[in-house]
Amino acid sequence: MDAASLSASPDAYPQAVDLVRGRVLVIRMDARGYRAASFLDDRILAPGTQGAWLPGNAASQAARQAQGRKPLHFIFHVGHVGSTLLSRLLDETGAVLGLREPLPLRTLADAAGELDRPESLLSRSQFDGLLDMLLALWSRGYEATRAVVVKATSSAGRLAPVILARAHGARAVYLGLRAEPYLATLLAGANSAIDLRGHGPGRMRRLLAGGPLPVAPLHALGRGELAALGWLVESLAQAQAAAASGARVLALDFDAMLADLRGSLSRVLGHFDLPRDDTVLEALLGSGVLGRYSKAPELPYSAQERESRLALARREERAEIARGLDWLGRLARADAGIAAVVAAGSS
Repeated sequence: MDAASLSASPDAYPQAVDLVRGRVLVIRMDARGYRAASFLDDRILAPGTQGAWLPGNAASQAARQAQGRKPLHFIFHVGHVGSTLLSRLLDETGAVLGLREPLPLRTLADAAGELDRPESLLSRSQFDGLLDMLLALWSRGYEATRAVVVKATSSAGRLAPVILARAHGARAVYLGLRAEPYLATLLAGANSAIDLRGHGPGRMRRLLAGGPLPVAPLHALGRGELAALGWLVESLAQAQAAAASGARVLALDFDAMLADLRGSLSRVLGHFDLPRDDTVLEALLGSGVLGRYSKAPELPYSAQERESRLALARREERAEIARGLDWLGRLARADAGIAAVVAAGSS
């Protein structure tokens, strides 16, 4: 893989950026590979993967010369709210190239939190240049591509205002969920305790970045409170994106989407300026994607099974869910911005 291939086609994919060495890993992909991938992170690397590290300046030059650029849009979300399902349904239109959770976007989100600090590896101008490079490379499509839709990892939602400010024509869907079903969803997971504790430090840093709040140390929080922490920081990011970008961000509640899938899909397609006639919508509603687990399509999973798991979690985790909701209530009484988000997530 070289700079010429990177500018010529999405078959050359920027899989990772190395901020220390100032280089970009470019690997060989194709339309089938993109469609199959649930995550465009290190899980797509295999012993037979073809690729090479390119100097950052060569990758930036290739991005400026990128061919076949298409409208670029985004799916942001608070986590565990059907973002992969929505991305795969958009794939089914045949008009969308879906990029699910590109690793460089996560790297950028982490780097953004350090900008203007002494430990930051990037200046703001370097950060903006790297983002511009990736936006250009992500926008490359195939002949049939009407739009490229990047599905971010949940923690990258904090970058939505920055991304939409630099990608002037881009629009975004932001998927959210009310607090109680979100807590039940997270606590239903087999590895919820490990997952919640593992992400806890980063989430607490993000929560406290705007100033002190009356929160107990992370080690003193129970699982329900850790789940509430996750919901709060990502819901605050969603609110900030909506405030910064207005109508360019379409907010969708996952439960509401499932309750009116046809109407929700029509709104999403219209927001991204994609065909949404009856033929397209009927094809999506009849897609086998709806009966599979989107992150592992080989596994069956339905809306009914999701409801069954939530009902079980509400019975078995009632005390932890209550603790999490109480924790949110205490923070809402201490901060007006949090109060607005909690009120919206309780209705």
